[in-house]
Amino acid sequence: MAPSAAPEIQELIHHPYDGRVTSFVVLSCVTACLGGIIFGYDIGVSGGVTSMDAFLERFFPEVYRRMHGGGERVSNYCRFDSQLLTAFTSSLYVSGLATTFLASHVTARRGRRASMLVAGAAIAAGATVGASAAGLATVILGRVLLGVGVGFGNQAVPLYLSEMAPPSRRGAFSNGFQLCVSAGAFVAQLINFGAEKIAGGWGWRVSLAVAAVPATFLAVGAVFLPETPNSLVQQGEEHGKVRALLSKIRGSDGAGVDDELDDIVAADRCKVTARRGLALMLTQRRYRPQLVMAVMIPFFQQMTGINAIAFYAPVLLRTVGMGESAALLAVVIKQVVGVGARLASMLAVDRFGRRTLFLAGGAQMVVSQLLIGAIMAAQLGDDGELSQASALLLIVLVAVYVAGFAWSWGPLGWLVPSEIFPLEVRSAGQSIAVAVNFLLTTAVAQSFLAMLCHMKAGIFFFFAAWLVAMTAFVYLLLPETKGLPIEQVGKLWARHWFWRRFVVTDSGDGEEQGGAIDADKL
Repeated sequence: MAPSAAPEIQELIHHPYDGRVTSFVVLSCVTACLGGIIFGYDIGVSGGVTSMDAFLERFFPEVYRRMHGGGERVSNYCRFDSQLLTAFTSSLYVSGLATTFLASHVTARRGRRASMLVAGAAIAAGATVGASAAGLATVILGRVLLGVGVGFGNQAVPLYLSEMAPPSRRGAFSNGFQLCVSAGAFVAQLINFGAEKIAGGWGWRVSLAVAAVPATFLAVGAVFLPETPNSLVQQGEEHGKVRALLSKIRGSDGAGVDDELDDIVAADRCKVTARRGLALMLTQRRYRPQLVMAVMIPFFQQMTGINAIAFYAPVLLRTVGMGESAALLAVVIKQVVGVGARLASMLAVDRFGRRTLFLAGGAQMVVSQLLIGAIMAAQLGDDGELSQASALLLIVLVAVYVAGFAWSWGPLGWLVPSEIFPLEVRSAGQSIAVAVNFLLTTAVAQSFLAMLCHMKAGIFFFFAAWLVAMTAFVYLLLPETKGLPIEQVGKLWARHWFWRRFVVTDSGDGEEQGGAIDADKL
């Protein structure tokens, strides 16, 4: 049966660290969260511009003709089915995937700040190229540069937030990254809604260009941010300097600072490169639980179907008969709901725990996906139209679905991978999680419109089935990490009903050879 996680956590916290949420930490994390704003903006902006008539007419004339009744008659579900159109969206994620392991190396060897600096510079360049594009190749080049920046940012920012935050508030700080993602997507929808109304058909250029603003702030801010104590220890910095920084971060000079530093140093028991860390993750049995979570959590996060909704919500709403402006306005409303739910997740995650939010959010998304599919199957069809009441209900259900994701799999899909890896494999483990995320994001972005065309309303039942599977996975296999210092999280696996067989020796008195955890002393 699934473990009861809360008592285990209290046993594992053998000493609370001193410290509080200092203004120094808040300022640092707010700056880092610009990476989340950029990521959210890039997700949100693509669906908006690909529903703008001026953008479609310039770069995707075949899709434009279908939308306005030209050419051969096609199903409602197939109007936007274009591999070139999906290539525009997914090129960012292909580029991000290719960048991930380079970003892992830079993050481990040069620190989290270095990767954030590269992220800001690359995204600013990509936004500039895309906004000034005259042809399809140039606009896709801009997306590729954005992908380089997002690859570096998604590698570094979640680690930075997890390592800077006090253990008792790590969930809230890390979920702040996802709040920033939601805020970025919300801003993108507002910009899209306003830009669509610009006379002359160049509003899409404004939408693409605005990404350069937070990217520039991130690049400049990264120059002045402090590096995390964990990263400094990993890079071999003198421990006295690290302690001084840790004391400033925690706002305390007590014994708890020494305890936390001792745990960080102990976690850095072996100096490994990003490549060596990856080899450890893939070959050593004691890292099997973390490897499975690094793969399955981002995999399941994408199989919720959220990026199908996030990328193509305006397109989907136009598919069911809404006009261009009305579809963009509906997406703005949806995004407001998402931001509110992410804020609620920040407040709830360190009180109710990760597992509770995963399970409740999963159930909420299953119900909404099933109802969305049922409405579209019953009323839309290949040539039908939704009634006004049904279209309104569809918008409400999409908002309910987005809220369920936004306070569960959205933030937790990034938080949990960022806090479960030992320091010696942390950068490599995060790179696996980011790579899987990009790989699945690319697959969903590239295939969703074709799947919508062929599966029709059945695509929503497809994602609902995956939601049932991932909810069961969390219930059975994911231990609770609420309130546990990041360098102590590894000890949970030795107490878990399933994972202990991988991390505990046959005699039951500790990890496999090479580990540093004595289960009997937890």
